[in-house]
Amino acid sequence: MPRTYFRNRFHLYRYPLTFALLLALSTCARAQFTGGNNRNFYDFQNKPYYFGITLGFNSSRYTPFRSEEFIFTDSIVGVESLNGPGFNLNLIGNLKLGKYFDFRFTPGFSFAERTLNYTQNRQQQVETQEKVESVFIEMPFYFRYKSAPYRDKRLFLIAGMKYSFDVASESRTRQAEELVRISPHDYSIEYGAGIQIFFPYFILSPEFKISHGIGNTLLFNPTLPESRVLEKVTSRTFTLSFHIEG
Repeated sequence: MPRTYFRNRFHLYRYPLTFALLLALSTCARAQFTGGNNRNFYDFQNKPYYFGITLGFNSSRYTPFRSEEFIFTDSIVGVESLNGPGFNLNLIGNLKLGKYFDFRFTPGFSFAERTLNYTQNRQQQVETQEKVESVFIEMPFYFRYKSAPYRDKRLFLIAGMKYSFDVASESRTRQAEELVRISPHDYSIEYGAGIQIFFPYFILSPEFKISHGIGNTLLFNPTLPESRVLEKVTSRTFTLSFHIEG
């Protein structure tokens, strides 16, 4: 009789215990899907390196520095630069350096448009423009610092240097000898920030970046007034990029 009673009690409690166990498992599963877990992140965390592609949009301009000749000339009374649109297409090679750092090499092409605007004739304020359309081969190197992940997302900071070569420079020079000449070689420092979003099969990383040219790109021509009024010309670019890596 006691044995039958014990069996009946176990039979009565078996369903509540099973329900409680299923409820606990369901809660854990729901926490993994909706909580602060990083299930996609850990799939990529085990990779020492990965590759990808970048599509970017840029806005470029020159920074003109006036020479002493500008003070004494009457033919040109103002020099400024106008922004121009462009886009980038790059490949990505990413090498992990520990838990929070990466080394990145992103060679590619960049199409940019920049304009030098000259103001002539002090009374009538006549303006002339020299538009420079460039096609760059770029060789950028970066170090990236990443935050701890949260819900398959994390922020990052990036900084590095870039060498650019304008393959359209020689053609532009042959077409118009009277234009201010710009060197095809340029060196820049770059810095920016972005966010990584981890998906099951790839990483999407929107990123903004600012580039400052550190070299003088002006090829001085003493026969041109537009060149004599300038001491040096440097470049500046703002880029919004979308990286897809995996």
